Amino acid sequence: MSQKTLAEGSRAEAGAIEHGAASPRRWWILAVIAVAQLMVVLDATIVNIALPSAQTDLGFSDGNRQWIVTAYALAFASLLLLGGRIADLFGRKPAFLVGVVGFAAASALGGAANGFTMLVAARALQGAFGALLAPAALSLLNTTFTDARERARAFSVYGAIAGAGGAVGLLLGGVLTDALDWRWTLYVNVAIAVVAFAGGWILLGNHRDAANARLDVPGTVLVAAGLFSLVYGFSNAETHDWGSPLTWGFLSAGGVLLAAFAWWQTRATHPLLPLRILLDRDRAASFLAVLITGAGMFGVFLFLTYYLQLNLGFSPTKTGVAFLPMVGALMVTAQVGTTLLLPRLGPKTVIPLGFAVATAGMAWLTGIGLGSHYLSAVLPQLIVIGVGLGLVMPPAMQLATGGVAAEDAGVASATVNAMQQVGGSIGTALLNTLAASAATDYLSGRDATSKLVRAQATIESYTTAFWWSAGFFAAGALLTFLFYRRGVPQQDASATPVVHM
Repeated sequence: MSQKTLAEGSRAEAGAIEHGAASPRRWWILAVIAVAQLMVVLDATIVNIALPSAQTDLGFSDGNRQWIVTAYALAFASLLLLGGRIADLFGRKPAFLVGVVGFAAASALGGAANGFTMLVAARALQGAFGALLAPAALSLLNTTFTDARERARAFSVYGAIAGAGGAVGLLLGGVLTDALDWRWTLYVNVAIAVVAFAGGWILLGNHRDAANARLDVPGTVLVAAGLFSLVYGFSNAETHDWGSPLTWGFLSAGGVLLAAFAWWQTRATHPLLPLRILLDRDRAASFLAVLITGAGMFGVFLFLTYYLQLNLGFSPTKTGVAFLPMVGALMVTAQVGTTLLLPRLGPKTVIPLGFAVATAGMAWLTGIGLGSHYLSAVLPQLIVIGVGLGLVMPPAMQLATGGVAAEDAGVASATVNAMQQVGGSIGTALLNTLAASAATDYLSGRDATSKLVRAQATIESYTTAFWWSAGFFAAGALLTFLFYRRGVPQQDASATPVVHM
């Protein structure tokens, strides 16, 4: 891009800002944001496929394997609100660019890891920089698109990436592990980051909407410690049990710390998370929808991955390909849900409907067995689940950040990401525990040395997880129907963010 073109773009940008119009480069900015968000979302699952290869290469135990995933989740979840507030206070462009560079550097460190400790440290750094990048990206989207129709279209793209990125991560992780090496599941982030950084450097400008505010240090400490304790407690339940002092101790501490954080926010001069963000009824319902979706989606990705690889004999690459129809269905209904249905029917109809469709798909998926085939027992169900989630995730993310004042865009965006991360942690812990109990119950009184019996026990564990995921989605349908207001939400013109590029 020439200096003349850049200068012309800057003049056009200034004119747009002066008149409150939309950024003339907004669709290019959407592409940059989408690339960055894809990098963050991919990392939640892309490494999972490569874990067995990494374990063999670096020689760490089965007990330590979970920390490769947990280290990322702990850092990401506990620092999200801080990352969102940093974007508001110091500018979204520097937050975005620092997040991209830091994430890429941490990924390169992980790819070059020569031992377990180095890999865990790299994953924690990825989570920390992801906690800066993710809310900056979403708040940039929120402040770039002010026209309701265009904003719906932009959020349909963003929500589709957020919902389908996990499945794409499984595909890409499988391809890279099979074709190259497990380390490339981390190195690939460097290539993605180059594109995101170049686009962000050229296209984004900087504005600090909360420049006159101050960082809420006590609130930051309370919420970071609370979210860390909550995620750690649920993660510990996966490898130990719910009666473990570490499990209930950290969960209790997390609850107390988050309650103290909520109390402090009512007294702080410059609160980290202004309660006005949470007290809007539709926004609170949207946060709840994102939380429940995060919990239920792990029933699809985690246990269906096990089934496809261990029971149907799929390779990592073939497993990733198997999820693509779900991704396609999700992306199509994301567009339909945000641009056509939501403006006409409102969230009280669209989002509960999406949860109900996803519930039906998950319940249908419980019909898998040892002799089942992908084309009849998995593919149609995945498409139905994708249709349902496409009606939930993008509209909920749009409503969760819509109408937020520009100075709160970063922290509102961080809250969306925190809901998804905490929901995923809850879902993983609960579903793993319930699935393991189902397998144990099935083996009780049967010949546990029989391969057929053990194989059927795994089927029981998968279907139990699917039923509980269906229950999560059914609860989501009921709760969102009760909480959302009737009618189509009207964007408050006084709260519409001004475009600052």
